[in-house]
Amino acid sequence: MERLGTGIGWRPEIADAVERMPGIDWVEAVAENLCPGHLPDSLRRLRERGVTVVPHGVSLGLGGADRPDAGRLTALAERAETLGSPLVTEHIAFVRAGGPLTASPHLEAGHLLPVPRTRDALDVLCENVRIAQDALPVPLAVENIAALVCWPGEEMTEGQFLYDLADRTGVRLLIDVANLHTNHVNRGEDPSKALAELPLEAIAYVHVAGGVERDGVWHDSHAHPVPRPVLDILTDLASRVSPPGVLLERDENFPEPAELENELGAIRRALEAGAVERVKTQLRSAAGATAARRTRPEGVRAELRGEADAGRQERTRGDGELLGAAALARREVARGARGEAPAGAARRGEKTGAAGATRGAFGPPHPQGVGEARQRLGLAQAALLSALVAGTPVPEGFDRARVGVQARALAAKRADVVAKVAPELPVILGEEYRTAFLGYAQTHPMTDGYRRDALTFAEHLLSTGRPGDTRVRRELREWWLERSGPKPRSRRPVHRFARATRRALSRR
Repeated sequence: MERLGTGIGWRPEIADAVERMPGIDWVEAVAENLCPGHLPDSLRRLRERGVTVVPHGVSLGLGGADRPDAGRLTALAERAETLGSPLVTEHIAFVRAGGPLTASPHLEAGHLLPVPRTRDALDVLCENVRIAQDALPVPLAVENIAALVCWPGEEMTEGQFLYDLADRTGVRLLIDVANLHTNHVNRGEDPSKALAELPLEAIAYVHVAGGVERDGVWHDSHAHPVPRPVLDILTDLASRVSPPGVLLERDENFPEPAELENELGAIRRALEAGAVERVKTQLRSAAGATAARRTRPEGVRAELRGEADAGRQERTRGDGELLGAAALARREVARGARGEAPAGAARRGEKTGAAGATRGAFGPPHPQGVGEARQRLGLAQAALLSALVAGTPVPEGFDRARVGVQARALAAKRADVVAKVAPELPVILGEEYRTAFLGYAQTHPMTDGYRRDALTFAEHLLSTGRPGDTRVRRELREWWLERSGPKPRSRRPVHRFARATRRALSRR
């Protein structure tokens, strides 16, 4: 796997700061926010400097019951080719449900929702990943997500689920250590156990992010500093393997550049601490092997002597002195920063271990009956999503309180994103915007993207005679008319005069 080094999530709000930050080897950009023919100047300059840019998708819904949409796959492929990216990434999640498969209304979550860790869900996910792999020009890596709710009747742990996915498809893994922490707080899952079960050789890179705890629930906000427990999980991971890349995510509430640089420094220190532990473990193993050889017959010792000499030469100075654990760790971290593979690691394109030797090549064939699994999964996901966004009864087996927390979080995020894609709405409506939108969201599930949601919200207000202020209602109507047609209305004076005349005549 290509060594990426240390990176940060590129966002327009911090684009200038990212360009000036020292030690940034690569960046990740939300794929859906990029237009291949009109890349932001900041990204173009970064690419010209040799900084790797990885497109990170959020809308494929690989964990959903439906097959991945061909148009979305084509768009993701175009972005990878435009950016010259070594890979693309997505999520193990579902983002929509309903439709023809379940003969129910199509619903959009506007958020990444967890996939049940069942055989049905795994079969569907594996087939969807294979479809995506066939459509993309570069390797695909998929990310574990954070969850507020638990599916009833799960059959595997997260580590087992990810291992089987990688083993059957050859897909790479994007491990988000902040999401492991979130699932520890919200679901009682042990991050160390999850790491122990992962196919470490399949890791493409690692995400690190902050969050916040409210009323005993951890929210993966990407809007707060990285907490100590997340850095500790990163150290635990680095004690097991040298990750090809690590990236800091921040999506809003952006601090001063110096604070982001401090967080990147904390991430590097956490990696170095993990590397120290990894080297100590290697030295203990080597010492144990040496002691075991001394108790073997001479013939067996002779057979193993060549391997021991090779291992010793890898970690000795020119004078033969064994390197200390900390010095070895610093060397490994420095190699990662230079984009080099760690000592003794497989070269690019090689697999390691028994799982690596067979990954993707000898996995089970496409499961028979995936169509039936799709339907079962689709019905379950549609029932949960309907409870979250349409107010239908919570499906049996779910924690009703947690579903309520998730539903409120989805509505709040929906209001925030609509305010970003249509920033005129909060300006026009003022303090009434959020209350009005949350009321609208309770009875109007999202069935398309956020821009369509903004238009539907404005249309809903206007159709109910709101806002009460005539001037504000007129301004909202103008905004809606400007954006609801097949093309923007002309701003030529004669056309504007004609529209004003028609409005005046219609009021008589």
